[in-house]
Amino acid sequence: MSSLEAGPRPVQVSPLIKFSRWTFLLTGILYGAYHQKRLSKRENALREQELKEKPIRDAKLAEEKKKLLEAEAKMIEEWSGIKK
Repeated sequence: MSSLEAGPRPVQVSPLIKFSRWTFLLTGILYGAYHQKRLSKRENALREQELKEKPIRDAKLAEEKKKLLEAEAKMIEEWSGIKK
């Protein structure tokens, strides 16, 4: 078997480069965990606020929908000439 079939020999990587790579990897993982925790706290606070405001928002939407349906029914009555 020739050396061409086996492929090139692996390059010896400096211990400093290996250490730097592992350090950056672990630092990135720790930063990501910290950032995720911080963002999830903020998101949970927003969800709680939305849950508190949901009944008020739903009531307003229902009222608007009712007004729109009444206006639409009135328009249809006017256009068709049928009165209730």
